[in-house]
Amino acid sequence: MASKTVNPTRMELTRLKKKLKTAVKGHKLLKDKRDELMKQFLDLVRENKVLRENVEEKIKKANMQFALASATMSKEALKVAIMAPKQEVYLDVKSKNAMSVTIPVFETKTKSEDSNDIYCYGYAFTSSELDDSVKNLSDILPDLLKLAECEKSCQLMASEIEKTRRRVNALEYV
Repeated sequence: MASKTVNPTRMELTRLKKKLKTAVKGHKLLKDKRDELMKQFLDLVRENKVLRENVEEKIKKANMQFALASATMSKEALKVAIMAPKQEVYLDVKSKNAMSVTIPVFETKTKSEDSNDIYCYGYAFTSSELDDSVKNLSDILPDLLKLAECEKSCQLMASEIEKTRRRVNALEYV
C-alpha cells in the first residue's frame, strides 16, 4: 500500500482500520461479482455460438429455397406474391436484471395465432419453394430474436465486467 502522512493518534488508527476493513470487504465483493459475471458471460457466449450457427444455417436454407422460387417463377409474380405481408408481428421488449446488468428480453406476438396465416398470396401462381422459404423465414424469427437478445446481453455484460475489473484493480493498488 502507499505510504500516507497520518496523525499518530488512536482515533486516527481506529478510523484507518475501519476504512481498510471496508475496502477489503468491498474488494472481496467486487472480485466475487467479477467472477460470477465472467461465468455468466462465458455461458452466454457458448449459447450465442450455438444460436448463431443454427440461425445462419436456417437463413442459408431459406435463401436457397427463395433462390429456387425466384428461378421457377417470373419476377412480376414473385414481386406481387411477397409485396404485402399478411401477418403482423408485435415485438414486446422487457428487461431483466442479472448481476446489476439490465438485459433485454424480446417477446413476439402475432395478430392471429394460426401458424399457416403467413402466406399473403394465392397458391395458383406461386411455387412450393416460395411456400417453404416463407415458412422457414417465419420459423427463424424466434431464434433470431433470441440471438439478438443473447448478443446484446454479451455486450452489456462485457462492459460491466470491464468496469468491475477496473474497480477491483483500483482497490488492489490503493
